[in-house]
Amino acid sequence: MKGRDAKPPTRRSPRDGGRAEWHRQFESSSKREDGIETSTISGIDLQPLYTSEDLDGYEEEFPGQFPYTRGIHSTGYRGRLWTMRQFSGYASAAETNRRYHYLLKHGQTGLSVAFDMPTLMGQDSDAPTSRGEVGHCGVAIDSLADMETLFDGIPLGGITTSMTINSPAAILLCMYLAVAEKQGVSFAQLGGTLQNDILKEYIAQKEYIFPPAPSMRLVVDSIEYCTTEVPRWNTVSISGYHIREAGSTAAQELAFTLADGMAYVDACLERGLNVDSFAPRLSFFFDAHIDFFEEIAKFRAARRIWARAMRERYGAQDERSWKLRFHTQTAGVSLTAQQPELNVARTAVEALAAVLGGTQSLHTNAMDEVLALPTDRAAMIALRTQQMLGYETGVASTVDPLGGSYFVENLTRVMEEEAEEYFKRIDELGGVIPAIEQGFFQKEIADASFRYQQDLEHKRRLMVGVNEFTIEDDSALEILRIDPKLEREQAERVAEVRRKRDAARWSKAMSELRKAASGSDNLMPYILDAVRAYATEGEIMGTLTEVFGTYTEEDVI
Repeated sequence: MKGRDAKPPTRRSPRDGGRAEWHRQFESSSKREDGIETSTISGIDLQPLYTSEDLDGYEEEFPGQFPYTRGIHSTGYRGRLWTMRQFSGYASAAETNRRYHYLLKHGQTGLSVAFDMPTLMGQDSDAPTSRGEVGHCGVAIDSLADMETLFDGIPLGGITTSMTINSPAAILLCMYLAVAEKQGVSFAQLGGTLQNDILKEYIAQKEYIFPPAPSMRLVVDSIEYCTTEVPRWNTVSISGYHIREAGSTAAQELAFTLADGMAYVDACLERGLNVDSFAPRLSFFFDAHIDFFEEIAKFRAARRIWARAMRERYGAQDERSWKLRFHTQTAGVSLTAQQPELNVARTAVEALAAVLGGTQSLHTNAMDEVLALPTDRAAMIALRTQQMLGYETGVASTVDPLGGSYFVENLTRVMEEEAEEYFKRIDELGGVIPAIEQGFFQKEIADASFRYQQDLEHKRRLMVGVNEFTIEDDSALEILRIDPKLEREQAERVAEVRRKRDAARWSKAMSELRKAASGSDNLMPYILDAVRAYATEGEIMGTLTEVFGTYTEEDVI
């Protein structure tokens, strides 16, 4: 037994030889020779071990404190769990309304609206170009009448709603506002998010209608209007999700999304808005892909980059302007039609990455979403996955449990450096819109997508059930199918709206909207009047197109 005065044994630090000894043992040990990539999906080379030596310049940070690497709230999920959403919308407004009531009954805490392709493209359901698409990838919304049905029996003052729509975003927001009016709910009570991110449409998703300049005008109009009239509303959800789904890497998603965000800030400042009047209501929307630690590092780097840009580049004084708030959806592109039950596990891993990255709200994809719109059962399993994470795993008990991890902190720094390099290249091209017009983003994403596909084909990366561990007898799941009669019924509904509305009120509203679009007034009040007069989405978009024209992307890649 050692005496009280005995000196404690000397501890050797990694700098005293521990790392060297580990390296010797590592090099002399056998390694896997399967040819599988050990870099991240973004191509960032990973070391086999990280230690304190990899944290050069690391300073301890705390949640809720600038630059918010460890989260924007000091309490993390100890204060409040993330909002659990399911992206819901299919067939008619009445069918989707039933799904909403079902999900709310089973514990969902926010609604997220998926629109069908005609609605996303600003077309009415009875337009010739809508044939075969009505209600198939989301809900068909043609007029205020459909929006009233969509939220029938759902008090808008008591929930938050996210709407994923872009070119016609201002119109759908005005429909939502008009429903709130009819429910007796003031605009000031409304909480929710409008995607309204037109820049990423030119970059990735291609659901644009107008040229960039008038499209940006509509975005800024909605930001300016909601700043005073709908102060709790997140007017733009700056979306990296669709950039990632188009084939980008995590580093590209991070850089291109934040570059778009800064472009919106620049546009609002040019309008004469004070940065602190609108920046607190900007939000972001990220993908949670399968590369677990890279995704966590991406979310942490995003907060840090945005905080510094808002404080140092734009001079924002309000701390809320510095805080990057974001919604996450698990990666649709990671889901497989082969052995689709495995998508439950993929989604759980991706959702865990989002939670450990500090997301404010989360959508978990259903296992059958790669095949069709989710069935009730699949949507329920996806929601239960979030609830298991929140209530069973313990991940919500500690704020940022990965903070200080040698690996995660190093990877966060590398992701930040990758993004900063992209910012320089975008600035050299003249900014986001000139870079779009030169095809920069499109080519970068296409090249990244090609490299990833090559990795799969050569089995440098594996996708279970697709290029390895396949089975011959892969019984298909029962999937949700949309009844073909829906399209006819929806066309009849929109025709009925046109017959029953006040023609004089409609004509006056459309005339005033056309005149305002030709000038410089904020268009939101005029769109809201047109919506109240039961103008259809296609009619409003048609009027704006007469003034703004349409945009066709040249073959720049």
